[in-house]
Amino acid sequence: MNELASKISDTGASEGHRARLRKRLFEGAGKGLLDHELVQYLLALAIPRRDTKAQAKTLIARFGGIGPLLSADAETLKREGLTEGVVAALKIAEATALRLLETRIEGRPVISSWDALGDYLQAAMAHSPIEEVRVLFLNSKNMLLANERMWQGSVDEAAVHVREVIARSIQLGATAIIIVHNHPSGDPSPSQQDIRLTRDLIDAGRHMKVTVHDHVIVGSSGRSSMRAMGLI
Repeated sequence: MNELASKISDTGASEGHRARLRKRLFEGAGKGLLDHELVQYLLALAIPRRDTKAQAKTLIARFGGIGPLLSADAETLKREGLTEGVVAALKIAEATALRLLETRIEGRPVISSWDALGDYLQAAMAHSPIEEVRVLFLNSKNMLLANERMWQGSVDEAAVHVREVIARSIQLGATAIIIVHNHPSGDPSPSQQDIRLTRDLIDAGRHMKVTVHDHVIVGSSGRSSMRAMGLI
């Protein structure tokens, strides 16, 4: 009987804590919640009637922050022993956050929405453990035609990648592009390979009337623009 009473007491305390989190969420639109509290609430949606505070703190510590946690792929999360319901809760939170950021750049000239674009790219790519290269294809009014991942891995074999990017630009009718890739190390400083690829793309694009507006590199510590650095 004492054990049963203890479980009922723990459940009541847990539900009371969730109610307080919910109240703070509603009153402050989430701004008053700490990272582990946001994750705790997500877990609570997938694991009812159980205290998820300790698990939330453990996950954030294990992945190094809420950004890397939400950005982790489903298989990685499952290897941590998380159920499909918990993984789905985390991934829907990531998808919703990215969708919200995307709406800030949809239907607007990319160049005039530069900060919003940078925020989206930072959220989408900065915490990925794998280096990948995306290309934003733009029309003559700098409106986004497509945002495509062109390849994963380093930017070596520049000549191969240049042909791929220019061919896709022609196929889409793009007149300008922005190259974006991440550095899993966290340091967004451009490497010599990054600079070489950019210059090769500029040269190739000039012949096909495709302008390279920028090459943006994102990392967990920030992002860099080759144009702003005077490298374009």
